Amino acid sequence: MIKIRAFVAVDDPVACDKFIEGHSRLLEIHFGLAKITSASTEWKKSASTIVLIVEDETGEKIYGGARIQIVDGVHPLPIETAIAKYDRKILEFVESGTCEVCGMWNSIEVAGMGIGSNILTRISAAALTQLPVDKVYVLCAPITMRMGRRIGAIIDTELGNNGTFNYPKDDFLATALVLKDINTLVHADPAERERIFDLRENPVQVRTENGPKGKFDVSYNLKIANLHRLNV
Repeated sequence: MIKIRAFVAVDDPVACDKFIEGHSRLLEIHFGLAKITSASTEWKKSASTIVLIVEDETGEKIYGGARIQIVDGVHPLPIETAIAKYDRKILEFVESGTCEVCGMWNSIEVAGMGIGSNILTRISAAALTQLPVDKVYVLCAPITMRMGRRIGAIIDTELGNNGTFNYPKDDFLATALVLKDINTLVHADPAERERIFDLRENPVQVRTENGPKGKFDVSYNLKIANLHRLNV
């Protein structure tokens, strides 16, 4: 059984440290990125960041995760730090009620199960309606573009070169996607939209997922506790 849960970052510093360690290791091993501009770890001290984490039944081993970082006037969103030097319009577009889905990764142990390519994007979209946000940014590599498009995000062509940037290195391409219809997801893939809405209506559930490597059970708990602590 795989467990997936959502929490305010400051509520579980141990899990946040494991998240950071696993994500950093993945970036260095697979992409040769020991440090990227937007990879600040200050988010773990922030009450404006929601962490989505994938772990084993014991909660000791983390298989991956993602973050939803909300504008709070103190901590810049990673997308601001990443692309402001290329296009300062991002600083105007990021306003109160804006958030970013970022830091998405999965470990080698669960590679090919669809956790990174499907589930993490889905649960990020599902969790949004619990939060005081109305606009979401996602900075995607080419391989993750289809994930953002599946939940209804569209390319923000007002930024960069029709939405694209050479980031985090000159030979890497990143695309800025934005999602503005959080409640309705009108541009989402119909089947994906149905699954997102099911998770919104039933944030605590156990279901059997069918990934590229076969079926596996997932225990979801996307009900975010202590939302009164959000510093936004």
